[in-house]
Amino acid sequence: MKTIVLALTAALALACGSAAAQKKYDPGASDTEIRIGQTMPYSGPGSIYGEVGKTQAAYFRMVNDQGGVNGRKINFLSLDDGYSPPKTVEGVRKLVEQEQVLLLYGMFGTATNSAVHRYLNTKKVPHLLLLTGASKWNDPKKNPWSMSFYPDYSSEARVYARQVLETKPNAKIAVLYQNDDYGRDYLRGFKEGLGAKAKAMIVAEASYELTDPTVDSQIVQLRGSGADVLVSFSTAKAAIQTLRKVHDTGWKPTHYLAQGAALIGAVFNPAGPEKAVGVISTAYSKDPNDKQWENDAAYQEWLAFMKKYRPEADLRLGSHVYAYSSARLMAEILRACGDNLTRDNVLKQAASIKAVQLPMFLPGAVVSSAPDDYRLIKSLQPVVFDGKRWNNLGSFVSIF
Repeated sequence: MKTIVLALTAALALACGSAAAQKKYDPGASDTEIRIGQTMPYSGPGSIYGEVGKTQAAYFRMVNDQGGVNGRKINFLSLDDGYSPPKTVEGVRKLVEQEQVLLLYGMFGTATNSAVHRYLNTKKVPHLLLLTGASKWNDPKKNPWSMSFYPDYSSEARVYARQVLETKPNAKIAVLYQNDDYGRDYLRGFKEGLGAKAKAMIVAEASYELTDPTVDSQIVQLRGSGADVLVSFSTAKAAIQTLRKVHDTGWKPTHYLAQGAALIGAVFNPAGPEKAVGVISTAYSKDPNDKQWENDAAYQEWLAFMKKYRPEADLRLGSHVYAYSSARLMAEILRACGDNLTRDNVLKQAASIKAVQLPMFLPGAVVSSAPDDYRLIKSLQPVVFDGKRWNNLGSFVSIF
């Protein structure tokens, strides 16, 4: 693991420049400690994503065991928000005003992050590597302190639109989407991708609330439209239900599924992997379920980390990969800050990353940022599921 860590550190150091020699601290930083805050859905309807926070915490424990970041231990405070925006607000205010964290990191969810981004931008607290791809996180002018780790949702949706236009130009499309900023961002991007053909090609739309017990009625409604393409902009619970209901009703549309829910371990296996055969999505990281990576050095290092620091975890869950990757990038951003641990400098380093290849990312998938471009991931690999693994559908597609 040391070889990859050194290479990643060198890349960030070259990208970000040398840190100031004089020690400078904002709240949450000292000679011995860096305090990082987060809220995460450890309970409630999004609790499956709570595994992300546990793996991020485990990564920082490993960093601390190895001596910390520039000799400072990371004190990671992760609070349960139940995937409820009001609880997110309560937790973030506690972290900023009482716990005095240096920054907020890796928070999950569009609605939850949306509930606090104005507060954090007003306070000028870094709000970084968010696990949401809403387009608002790539807006350095309006929200300069907020930056996503995920690919942009609307850009991802345009990849699906392009794929439909190329492979089924006369398709009848049904769309299921979560009725919040997450789902609407996807829907907007998809329609933009279809362009003038959107009105004619989309024959049915159905939304669901995150708190809905099932999406069965929506799937029945969409099936009744006669659509031969289903596009699902949903999260894990609804995705499992969708796969089951589509299969049980005998509907056989070409099925596109947002990459955040296209998870073999967390979604396809609980639904029944045979029900997900033919699902099309996008990828940028290595799938731990894919045997092609068994002898890959980066995979072996990830596996060793998981076995030592999260021995109880289900290794089939792809969420552990992006949790590990984002935590690694966060640690390296802090390392690039040197002894200048001010909020201004943390943001500067986060917005100055040049073509870093994270070990568990697919070959060719790099992260980069600039003061006027916060999109860390700028290309995606279209993939199709065969019942056991993902297979590539052509080459990487730019999402600029």
